[in-house]
Amino acid sequence: MLENDLAGLQAGTLKRIAAAALPADLEAIRVEVLGRKGTLAAVSKDMGKIASEERARIGKLLNEAKNSLEAALAARQDQFAATALAERLESEWVDLTLPAPGIRPGNLHPLTRLQQEIEDLFRSLGFTILDGFEVEDEYHNFDALNIPADHPARDMQDTFWLEGGKLLRTHTSPVQVRGMETLPLPLRMIAPGRVFRNESVDASHEHTFYQLEGMMIDRNVSVGNLIYFMKTLLGEVFGREVTVRLRPGFFPFVEPGFELDIQCLICGGSGCAVCKQSGWVELLPCGLVNPKVLEKSGIDPTEWGGFAFGLGLTRLVMMRYGIADIRLLMSGDLRFLAPAAGVAA
Repeated sequence: MLENDLAGLQAGTLKRIAAAALPADLEAIRVEVLGRKGTLAAVSKDMGKIASEERARIGKLLNEAKNSLEAALAARQDQFAATALAERLESEWVDLTLPAPGIRPGNLHPLTRLQQEIEDLFRSLGFTILDGFEVEDEYHNFDALNIPADHPARDMQDTFWLEGGKLLRTHTSPVQVRGMETLPLPLRMIAPGRVFRNESVDASHEHTFYQLEGMMIDRNVSVGNLIYFMKTLLGEVFGREVTVRLRPGFFPFVEPGFELDIQCLICGGSGCAVCKQSGWVELLPCGLVNPKVLEKSGIDPTEWGGFAFGLGLTRLVMMRYGIADIRLLMSGDLRFLAPAAGVAA
């Protein structure tokens, strides 16, 4: 009886091996029949129940069935491998006698595209575009902005500190400080660029991202001037009216300070990972320049005033293009930047 069972199992398994459509099917058959807890292993455990005069003969049949099935599995695996190799060679084959296809057209990164648009807008409003150092000193990154040595922003958990008191700038505000130190008054300037924060990376936070900060120094500057420029900016970026809210905020370099939030354009305000389920995204910290900041740059605060804002350029790109994960922007994945993706086209 056991002899017939082995013959039937062998014949049936050989048919299954021949009909397997995928390598995964072969692996399932191997585990089921030849695995440690498979069918043949169960038969082997029952050998002790067979009469001693039959044990040698059945054992030989068991080994022959095992060897036959293992050989069939290996042959079928070789067929799958040969087919996969042929398909790969077919897809990668290049006829070197044909003319070269030419240079593939590139695309502007969505950050670059939006930054250029905003720069053009502010140029039309009389603003100067400034650039600065990514490796900064402690004075221009903190002291000149009314951020004393005991301020939490100087904590090692927030800032990448380098040797000799140098650091990777945590914002582009040092560019504004240098602008106040060197440019004649009145002045209007924006400072776009890459900044660095010692943060844990998730869908809405990166250790490297882009900001665009702006400042206007003139006589009789008010909050009304600030709101006008911010509404002009957002209307130009999104091409339509967006829902915003202005709430009090504290920043050492402005007084009074505000947080301008935009209703999340990824979820429409219903809550998602980008807005941390709140329906709102912090976008524009802003306010009137703190008199202490003006004094440190040699500007008389009794005669001059101004406003400043810090735009999260990376988050603005996410809102504009519906990008749900900030990590895609720094991934270097060319598929993300392809025109078909609808981002940088």
